[in-house]
This record gives sequence, C-alpha cells and structure tokens, in this order.
Amino acid sequence: MTASVKIDIAEDTILVGIAAAPGIAISRSYLVNRDRMVVIERRISPAEVKPETAAFKAAVEKSKCQLREVKEQADSKELSEHLYIIDTHLMILDDEMLIGETVSLIREDLINAEGALNRVLRKLRRVFDKISDEYLRERRSDIDSIGDRLLRNLLGETHESLADVEEQVIVVAHDLSPADTVQMDRSKVVGFVTDVGGRTSHTAILARSLGIPAVVGLETITSLLPSGLPMIIDGSTGSVILKPSPETFRDYLLRKQHYDYLESELLKFRTLTAETKDGHSLALRSNIDFVSEILPAKEQGAQGIGLFRTEFLFMSGDGPPSEDEQFGVYRTAVEQMAPFPVTIRTLDVGGDKFVPEFNLSDEVNPAMGLRAIRFSLKEVNLFRVQLRAILRASAFGPLRIMFPMISGVAEVRACKQFLERVRHDLLSESIVCGENVEVGIMIETPSAVLIADLLAKEVDFFSVGTNDLIQYCLAIDRGNEHVAYLYEPMHPAVLQALLRVCRAAENAGIAIGMCGEMAGEHMYSLVLIALGFKELSMNAGNISRVKRIMRQVEIVEVKQILERLLSLPTAEEVVAALEQEMRDRYPEVFTEIHI
Repeated sequence: MTASVKIDIAEDTILVGIAAAPGIAISRSYLVNRDRMVVIERRISPAEVKPETAAFKAAVEKSKCQLREVKEQADSKELSEHLYIIDTHLMILDDEMLIGETVSLIREDLINAEGALNRVLRKLRRVFDKISDEYLRERRSDIDSIGDRLLRNLLGETHESLADVEEQVIVVAHDLSPADTVQMDRSKVVGFVTDVGGRTSHTAILARSLGIPAVVGLETITSLLPSGLPMIIDGSTGSVILKPSPETFRDYLLRKQHYDYLESELLKFRTLTAETKDGHSLALRSNIDFVSEILPAKEQGAQGIGLFRTEFLFMSGDGPPSEDEQFGVYRTAVEQMAPFPVTIRTLDVGGDKFVPEFNLSDEVNPAMGLRAIRFSLKEVNLFRVQLRAILRASAFGPLRIMFPMISGVAEVRACKQFLERVRHDLLSESIVCGENVEVGIMIETPSAVLIADLLAKEVDFFSVGTNDLIQYCLAIDRGNEHVAYLYEPMHPAVLQALLRVCRAAENAGIAIGMCGEMAGEHMYSLVLIALGFKELSMNAGNISRVKRIMRQVEIVEVKQILERLLSLPTAEEVVAALEQEMRDRYPEVFTEIHI
C-alpha cells in the first residue's frame, strides 16, 4: 500500500467515470501500486536466441500456473460460473498470434524476448482498436491483462495479489484483470475504481456478477489518490466522491441501505414469469459468448438465448474452428438450454481482423465495409462450415439461426438459398438436421427499417441490434468521444424506426425481439413493451430488474405512455418525460438511485 499523499483533495471532490457495476461502496482507498513497465527492445546475437526463447516460454508456463491457481481458488469460493473468463485467458496463452509470433520475432528478427512480446502486443492492440463493436473492442483488455502478466513474469516482477487485503477497502488501480477480480475477498474489497476499462470488459462483467460496485475509465485517479483516503463510489451512476463531508456520507449511507434493500427484493423475481398485471407476457432471454454462461443465465430466469455471439470461437486457436469443433459447442448450448431456444448469430466480424488467413486489405471505413453477413457471403467456405455445424446441432434441441447486418431482401434470399443447399448436402450425407429451424435477421441498418415489411415476408423473426441501429440511424460514431453525446436511444427518429419494425413484424405475424443494450436497460422497459416487442435478450443479471418493472403495469398504461413520448420532438424531452414517468411509477427504484 502506498502511503504518500499525492495532492490536496477538497472535501466532496466528485469524479465521474463509467458505471461498470451497480451499487454503492463507502470505505477508504487501497491503491494498488502496479507501475507500468518500461520495456526496452534490443537486438540479440544468434547465440542468445535459445536462452531468450526459453525465458519467454518459461514466462508463459508460469503465467499458466498462476491462472490455474486462480481457477482453483475460484472453485473453492464457489465462483465456478465465472471460470470461463480465466479459461479465455489460458486460451490466449496458447494463441499462435501472441505466442508463436513472439517466438518467431526472437528467432528471425533477433529481438530480445520482452521486446518481441511488446511488439506483438502492440500489433494485437491495434487490431482491437479498429473494431467498431464495443463489446468485441473491449476484449483488448484481456490482451492487456495477459500481456502485463507475461511481461512481469518475464522481467521477474511480482504480481500483487488482492487476496491478501486485510481490511475493508475500495481498491484503486490503473487496471485490474479478471484474475485480480476473482481473487478479491468480497468481505474486504467492497468496491473498485480504475483509470482504464469499459463497461463490457471481462473485469466489469465479473464485478457485476459478483455484486462488487465498480467505476472504470477514470483516466487519472491513481495519480490523484493516496491510500487510506475516505471515498464513496456509486457504480450505478459512475460517480466517485473523494473525502465526503459528513452530510454526503449520511446521504450515501441511506442510499446504500436503500439500494441493498432493492437488490434483496430482486431475488423474488427470478422464478416469476415476465408479464404485465393484465397478463401480457414477454420472453426474456440472455446474450452469451460462451456455453459456460448458459447455466448462470438459467439461474437468473432466462427463457432461452436470444443472442449467441459466435465470434470468440473464431478468435482463438490457430485458425477458424472446424465443423466438429463448432458442432460440439452449438450442440452443448442447445442441450443445456432446452426446452428454451438458442439463437445462434452467424459470424459477425469485419475484414481479416479475427481470421488472419484471409488476406483482406484494411478498409477505410470498416463499420460500413466487408463485415457481418457481407463477409460470410464472400467467404462461403467459412460460412458453409458454420451453417453445417449449426444445422447438425439443431437436431438436439430448439435452435434458431440469425443473420447479422442485413440491408436488403436480396441478402436474405442469398442466405436462405445457401442455407438450403447446406441442408440438402447434409441430408444427402444422411446427417440429421432439425426440422423446424427458424431463420431470422438482425435489424441494424436504416435500409432494413425502411423495408421491414418486405423483409418480414422472408424470415421467421426479427431481432433489433440497437447498438448499430442507433449509430447508423443517427450517423453517430459511438466510439468517437467528440460526437458520442449524440448517441441517443430515445431520439424520436430511433423511436419511429423501432415502431416501424414492430408494426411490420406484427402485420406479418412474425416474432420481434431486441438483443442490443437497450433491451436490458429497465428505464426503457415500458417503451419496448408498448412498441410491441415480444422478446428481449440481455445480460442475464438484468432479467429480474426488467421483470420487476413489467409486473407493476398494465398494457393499456404503457401504450398511453408511448403515445405521449412519440409526440415529443427531441430526445431530451423524451428522456425527461420518461424519467419523470418512471420516478412517479417506481419511486422505490428510480428516485434514489438515479440522481
């Protein structure tokens, strides 16, 4: 623990970061003094290649041993549902791009081990920085965590463990890895804040799962704080209050008691149905990346998987997964989720960012380039293998196929024709497929919204991907901090787009769902119900919150609310009216927590 005071901090100093995990924590700071490492690249002689390579491989093995120990600790702490994240890090330690290229640089370019590793890490970070999808871009933090561990082991530096914290504290760190988070003693670490990180990093996901309030992306908090400073963090708003005054302390103590009470009340909703007071029901499903997330999702009350992102299958290993490898994963998912359906989204990547053997050139505007279904329809061999694996898995339980980023009817027909050819091939090989595999598309582009009535005649279901739809609808690069403030889910244009899609689905008699961030935001729940959504897919931890909102209203009431919101001309006015409505209807939820 670092004891030196860094700057004078005024009473009630407020910092605002990214709200990563909800809840309020009140304690003293515990500064993790983990200085950034200085890596010096140097040329080596041919005689040094062998010892440098050996040192690097030893660091890799030591890192694996450390992570396996973390897994064992997690097992003993009954955190087994989160072990897939540690497994992901172990897989990265076998990744050819990270390990193989580092060894190649040592041998072929005659560079010392840490210099070679640092070069490869920089290359990987650049790859992730180009990704438009926030969730996938945040996977860079996993590379950073593994890279940091490898470098420390290579340079012989110790990796400070948070398992040894002896008193109740709020951890303050430049960054934390998922392994750090798993090792936290939750009776001691009551919250954490970091300089870097995003809401969809694995560390943030773990914090939410473990119920540890967290605020990330504070940029310079480690350079401001000494250890032992009184502080409050509000993981619901992203606020951090340093040196709270007695009045602020009392205020937040009451808020914390209220929040903790609401959380305990949520437990009652896990086993209840998702329906309004007058019996209008919705299917609440979960978004996942790994099969290991299915059982925790079922425990949270998920009635199926509304979005199984398959990208991670393609991001690990030496190349794209084989048909049998994919089949094994999809079949396990279907069998574990039965009798509820699993919706598998076909590969949603851009260019050659995750499939190195496809030598496609970098694109000027990758968000609108060769990505998602456009990539699959070009790389048909890759597409065929995935569809074969999905169709084979469909014989083992309810399964739906979803094509991402559809912009027109021609694309849908091309996908369906290709799918039918794959099915025909399988049947001609006497391989059994499911008989009633539903085919759907993601509505993410303005063109898909405008011709939703035509698209609805082609498929069995729609699922709105709000992250991209809002971005394209409002022409906002949500990763650009200069215009990010214009990213407004309640913009009248977005509401009209959602209304149009829902009406098209209703008229065609097909299912309409949502699997974007909006689906899990309980502030929007009444709006989505009123618009006509039948399925909402979200992070499993949000399911009970949405249920609680639903079960206190009747359908006629939400339609009246929507009618009023649709008459308002600006996003600001819509949000103000909606927030007031939610505060009036759910004062116990929104009045105290959302300040």
